[in-house]
Amino acid sequence: MPNPYLNVGEEALGCTIFAYRLMSDTVAGSAFGQPVRSGAGSERSRQPVFVMGCHRSGTNFLYDTLLSAGGFAVYRGYLPVYKILIPRFGHPSDPRNRTRIVDAWMRSKGFARTDLDPAHLSSRLMAESHTGGDFIRIVMDEVARQQGVKRWAVYDPDDVLHIPRIKADLPDALFVHIIRDGRDIALSLMKMGEFRPFPWSRKPRGLLETALYWEWMVRTGRRHGRQIPADYIEVHYEDLVNDPRRTLATLGEFLDHDLDYNRIQSTGLGRLSESNSSFLDEANQTRRNPVNRWKERLSDQEITELEALVGPSLEESGYQLTTVAQRRVGLLHRWLAAAYPRFLDAKLWLRLHTPVGRFANLSALELSPSGQKNDPDSAIG
Repeated sequence: MPNPYLNVGEEALGCTIFAYRLMSDTVAGSAFGQPVRSGAGSERSRQPVFVMGCHRSGTNFLYDTLLSAGGFAVYRGYLPVYKILIPRFGHPSDPRNRTRIVDAWMRSKGFARTDLDPAHLSSRLMAESHTGGDFIRIVMDEVARQQGVKRWAVYDPDDVLHIPRIKADLPDALFVHIIRDGRDIALSLMKMGEFRPFPWSRKPRGLLETALYWEWMVRTGRRHGRQIPADYIEVHYEDLVNDPRRTLATLGEFLDHDLDYNRIQSTGLGRLSESNSSFLDEANQTRRNPVNRWKERLSDQEITELEALVGPSLEESGYQLTTVAQRRVGLLHRWLAAAYPRFLDAKLWLRLHTPVGRFANLSALELSPSGQKNDPDSAIG
């Protein structure tokens, strides 16, 4: 039976895109075509959830929304197994690599935030963790068991790049891809001033380069998602902000989880009460709608250039363009639009499949000195 979340008919460079989307109309059934409610004891209601999306798309916000609904293990740590640990130390099927992975992560802030017994957890990881998925499952199952819940979710923006590997290791995984208007993403990344499209350039780049990065992340995630349509859904950040009840009802049907809006608002974990906006230094930021900031902050010329460069991807993702006249892209940006996605694809492949991955930076793990146990209290922040 056709999945009620399936949105058919989006044109993507002449190809029809099939992807799960949060639709504005009421969903009639579950991903299996029949109405389901959380608490019914279905297998789907216990499946793990991966929240992902381009940086600055609202992954934190969506993840904290799920945790605030209840029924999920509350974990605010970092498990970059596919992004950092396996590239750096090798596949955990080799006991020597597994030892290095476990030793490194047990010194990380991510472990400190589990509040688990280190001896018990490391013993399980060494005995049972033969894939990246095993590692994540063991850690999160232990966190869920300790908290007395039967389900867990994790988030990492870069998981959009690793969907096939995660799905191979964890066949029951469900993927929630949050997508935000690329014009707002480009504006936010540029505002942060830390985005560099090429490693040999030390100068933070501008609006168009950040927009191309958004395009690559979104298209990569959607391409992977089309391979697993029953277990992949897209959520628009704008829908989550502007129409949360309907959006959460649809997402709840997909996950088979009760995402009660009133309970979520009452609990208000993490980003639901504290913003991580890149515009926090500006007055009254917390009271302003975070949707469509680009309309106020970008000039007409910037909007025209941006839409000329990534307009097709914006439209594929459901965003209307504001410029209807003939748009031209300069020679430099035509070259960048052609070269940058290929560079990112090559960089990812090298990291995952060659010794280049051994140079993966461990700083994001926030490691304590070797032999020193992380203090869980100091890890909260």
